[in-house]
Amino acid sequence: MLSRYVGTKQFYKKVLRLLIPIIIQQFITSFVSLLDNVMVGSLGTEAISAASIANTVLTVHMLAIFGGLSGPGIFGAQFFGKGDMEGMRCTFRYKLLFGLSFTVGAIAVYLLFGEQFIRSFLQGDSNGGDLARTLEDGVGYLRVMLVGLIPFTLVQIYAGTLREAGETRAPMFAGICAILINLFLNWVLIFGHLGAPALGVRGAAIATVISRFAEMVIVVVHSHRHTDKYRFLLDAYKSFRIPRRLAGRITRTSLPLLVNEILWSLAMTFINQFYSSRGLNAVAALNITSTAWNLFCVIMFAMGSATAIMVGQQLGAGKIPAARDTAGKLIFLTEVIHVIIGAAMVLASPLIPRLYQVNEDVRELTRQLLVIAGLSLPLHSFAHSTYFTIRSGGRTVITFLFDAVYSWLITVVLAFCLTRFTDMSIVQIYACVQFVDVIKLVIGLLMLKSGFWARNVVREE
Repeated sequence: MLSRYVGTKQFYKKVLRLLIPIIIQQFITSFVSLLDNVMVGSLGTEAISAASIANTVLTVHMLAIFGGLSGPGIFGAQFFGKGDMEGMRCTFRYKLLFGLSFTVGAIAVYLLFGEQFIRSFLQGDSNGGDLARTLEDGVGYLRVMLVGLIPFTLVQIYAGTLREAGETRAPMFAGICAILINLFLNWVLIFGHLGAPALGVRGAAIATVISRFAEMVIVVVHSHRHTDKYRFLLDAYKSFRIPRRLAGRITRTSLPLLVNEILWSLAMTFINQFYSSRGLNAVAALNITSTAWNLFCVIMFAMGSATAIMVGQQLGAGKIPAARDTAGKLIFLTEVIHVIIGAAMVLASPLIPRLYQVNEDVRELTRQLLVIAGLSLPLHSFAHSTYFTIRSGGRTVITFLFDAVYSWLITVVLAFCLTRFTDMSIVQIYACVQFVDVIKLVIGLLMLKSGFWARNVVREE
């Protein structure tokens, strides 16, 4: 019985080879994001709220890109498992065409409606803060960040394709370089060191944009200098021809994932907007909690990537029973790890708010939210692993129902009703919303047990 969930030494060595570079990159990213947050937070509650709201709005584009690239990514991992470099080349071209066209459209939408989006988060109690200043800083931050959307998209296209081929170190190196650049420029531009002007919130945005261009240059140059290793990049730009049948299959697989990520990110945006009705203190506390959550979830995010790569490659090679076995072991490992990490988050909850120059009410609110987040972490890690497992077999319509549809029918409706029709505090509402995913856990268990998700989607290509 235990052998169904516990792997061999060789299994864990393979997992670690994939995980460690991803974990290192994501941990440093999240840690620097925390420091970035602390720097912005030192400017006051208005500043941290402005950056928080703008980033919430931008999350819709970021997750839509992840979703839109995930479909061709399923094919890429399975083509690599099959040894089909022409197939990988076509999926790479598909990513380029989708990613760049979608990003240009997103920039236009943000330029036209960005201020209205941010204003919608500032309808609650100011709690003594300056809502006009928060709006001005948020709009300024958003407009600077738009410059970095294209390099961000290109990094996701290149780095994702390299990971599908089992290469995780090069994206990790590029990510670390970008993070260090971002951290240094934050110190210079937010506070005005080394003779630079003190730009505050806009300085944080400028630092992020510069670091994204640096990351893009490193990833792209490395990839094209090693085409002997990444053979799918040979002649990748010679034409943008993709066989019609393959393009159709990728689109049919990708569309539910794209719609899923857009709807899911919009669901989270609406939930945060509902939360903001509890005042500016709630916005600031939720921002700090979210930043800390990302730091404690780096292994969860990395395990999702490992599941997509390992299970996807086995499915592409036609090893269906092995893929199911690998998925079970990875999910069990994820749960054990996140019970421990969740407990660590609870223990750290009194300390994290002390890093910020915010009022005592925000600190206490943040502490309570962090406790809830830590207790619910194993629940969310299971849902995350289940999502990537089902997705690896191309069951994207099912993942759409499991993720986005569930979020809108259950989570969004719950958050709306609790914020609009009750006098519950933000802590009570947050707890209800976090733990409602117990329903998702039951659904996920049933789907995993059925094994219907395990299929080869590139057999006929």
